[in-house]
Amino acid sequence: MTAASSQAKPATTAWILLFILGLLWGGSFFFGRIAVAEVPPFTLVFFRLFLAALALHIYLRGRMGLYPLLAEHWRSFAIMGLINNALPHTLIVFGQTQIGAGLAAILNATTPIFTVLIANRFTEDEKLSTAKIVGCLLGLAGTAVLIGPGISSAASVPLWALLVPLCAAVSYGFAGTYGKRFRNIPAPVTATGQLTASSLMMLPVMMVADRPWTLAFPSATVVAAILALALLSTALGYLIYFRIMALSGATYASLVTLLVPPSAILLGAIFLGERLKMTDLAGMVLIGLGLLVLNGMLKIRR
Repeated sequence: MTAASSQAKPATTAWILLFILGLLWGGSFFFGRIAVAEVPPFTLVFFRLFLAALALHIYLRGRMGLYPLLAEHWRSFAIMGLINNALPHTLIVFGQTQIGAGLAAILNATTPIFTVLIANRFTEDEKLSTAKIVGCLLGLAGTAVLIGPGISSAASVPLWALLVPLCAAVSYGFAGTYGKRFRNIPAPVTATGQLTASSLMMLPVMMVADRPWTLAFPSATVVAAILALALLSTALGYLIYFRIMALSGATYASLVTLLVPPSAILLGAIFLGERLKMTDLAGMVLIGLGLLVLNGMLKIRR
């Protein structure tokens, strides 16, 4: 089987990891909404990235050739850290100062569309296909159904707050394609490299823009949200993300953004006692169909 055909049908492992990552990143919108109420965006993004990078350095302890690989590929890690961490995380957090987690999630769920288009232009093994287009559109339709009942609230927020998560999705699309170059580097090293680079980028921005020494210390709830955001949604999340990238490619890795809104709804139903509505179930069915089409289990006739 060729490399291209093996990527067409991701391994079962990749799909299990994709759903786990959907849960972790679904929680990131919830944790971020809690934290941004007391912590300015640049400071929040810095601590999210810095604590995640620190945790991965402790986890690896120099194993897997970490430091030689960081020295050899530092430019690539810096670019990946910018377009996959520093820039999109900051844009999403700024958007969440004006919009809710659900609306931010649906805007972020456009990532697979941008990834498909960008990968089609800049790669040879992930060209546009009918199945990819139909699968992404089904997934986006399902996400829209999930969040649709509350979408009317968008009329009361500034236009820029709606645009910045879309810009983040474009950045993630480029990151997914650019990340293919790390396929031969262990996933923990790639995750550590990009998070180290992005936290170093955010440090001077935070110091100048937010002057963190002047801020009040956040509440225990916010501290817990930041730790969960850094250790679960970011450190563990990116370990899984780059493993999926190595197994299945950029387009399939980007599908996690379609799983984020239903993951948030399921987490709310399980832990907060929130009831699932018919629109929730319908949206999840559409997203499931989109994933089946992209997986090749449902064939699209031309």
